[in-house]
Amino acid sequence: MTGTLISLISVFIGIIAANVFGYFKKNYSFGFTGNTLIGVFGSIFLIKSFGRLGFDPWSIMENEIFDITRFIINCLVSLLGGVLALIIIRKTYNVMNKKAAK
Repeated sequence: MTGTLISLISVFIGIIAANVFGYFKKNYSFGFTGNTLIGVFGSIFLIKSFGRLGFDPWSIMENEIFDITRFIINCLVSLLGGVLALIIIRKTYNVMNKKAAK
């Protein structure tokens, strides 16, 4: 597995997490396209943030050895990034619409 493939898997997990969360929690959903975009950017943002701690794709493949523990943590952070981004953006959207309605 290469670093690029690990990055793509991480982004894909963020997309799936945002869409599944939006499907089960309808009040947080922005539709399929919106959830997909939010999942991409949320997972990338959180992975980049946690990547500094040694969970980035190139640390997972350090010295051409695949570290499964770091990969699992990377996947969980990506999943969390997609869901958290959906929640944060929905809350921000609601606050902005309440102020605009006044």
